[in-house]
Amino acid sequence: MPVRAPTTGGFAALAHRDFTLFLTAKFFTAVAGQMLVVAVGWQVYQMTGRLIDLGLIGLSQFLPFVAMALFAGHAADRYDRKLVIVLCNVAHLLCALALLGMTMFKVTSVLPIFSALAFLGVARAFHAPAAQAIMPNLVPSAAFSNAVALNSSTWQIATVAGPSLGGLLYSLAEGTIGHDTGAALVYAVASVMLLTAVLLMSFTRSHKAASDSTEMSWSDMLEGFRFVWRRKPVLGAISLDLFAVLFGGATALLPAFTHDVLHAGPDVFGLLRAAPGVGAGITAVVLAFRPITRRVGVWMFGGVIVFGITTIVYALSRDVWLALAALVLLGAGDMVSVFIRHILVQMETPDQIRGRVSAVNSVFIGASNELGEFESGLTAAWIGLVPALVAGGVLTLVVAFLWARVWFPMLWRMNSFDEHT
Repeated sequence: MPVRAPTTGGFAALAHRDFTLFLTAKFFTAVAGQMLVVAVGWQVYQMTGRLIDLGLIGLSQFLPFVAMALFAGHAADRYDRKLVIVLCNVAHLLCALALLGMTMFKVTSVLPIFSALAFLGVARAFHAPAAQAIMPNLVPSAAFSNAVALNSSTWQIATVAGPSLGGLLYSLAEGTIGHDTGAALVYAVASVMLLTAVLLMSFTRSHKAASDSTEMSWSDMLEGFRFVWRRKPVLGAISLDLFAVLFGGATALLPAFTHDVLHAGPDVFGLLRAAPGVGAGITAVVLAFRPITRRVGVWMFGGVIVFGITTIVYALSRDVWLALAALVLLGAGDMVSVFIRHILVQMETPDQIRGRVSAVNSVFIGASNELGEFESGLTAAWIGLVPALVAGGVLTLVVAFLWARVWFPMLWRMNSFDEHT
């Protein structure tokens, strides 16, 4: 049965041991992942100086992510979701160690780095649907919305702590230890965090698969896509994320924007990379105590509109503080939209196919993030850095209008989460 609308707030979900362990493990994984993003982005741009390579960082993760998505959704519905998450965390750890090894042995080609990121993309493909699908198994239905808000808060705090810590460690090592040591220090610290995540998640209880069948068929794996296609509110919600973030990928070009436009170093880059997480984290904490329950459609599209406008402001800024402020507001707008979309998708999905539907959702999110990074890098190489960012913000606003008023008006009119369940 779909989970129902929540009645609790604050920190109610933390009363459940497995959810607390899961959330803590996810926090360490997310912080480590954000640190890797900072180190890889700065390292690759320093190695090549090519904007297109910043886009290829995203593409190298996106292609294996999409290739494995159907199998990942099947795994989340057929096997112990806890075990899937633990194995994915181990794979994250191996990727971080591989990046550390390449840096210590002074690999000068970016191809091995992209290969490690491709392996990371496979791990993320399996981790995302399992992590999304397991949440309703960790808390009672009344605390689910609170769990979503706390999960989002934790993720956003990680997106603040990870880039900031990564940028500071990178800059500190370069200034005190020596040239080309920054990335190695970041990768080493990230590896310790990922090992901690593996251990924490291992202490959670196993959760029996939603289906006892381990048979794999194309029809079975495609059930998630069929469900999403039949449920137009779900299709509209997750496709909104795909196209809005696909065009508005402001953070993908931050290494070049920091270096070439603001003329700053990795410490400022880390702060800018963390700024969206500041806005999103504050918003997520507010939503944990005061969740949105009315006019949810207007709030969702309002968040996307704020995302588009602040992308344009960020692109046109030449002052670090203005860029920081714009990115903070960008994160706040994105968090409102993400909060509503996540609850809507999970509330509409039966548990026995939640992994496969979460896999579809992960493909859309992965496309909007990693493919969006490639699109941003390609567009910037074609028309220039700032024009590409401005165009992305404008196209995000166009997407919001088309989804709200032309193709999915039922989402704009949606007043509460239980209207379509």
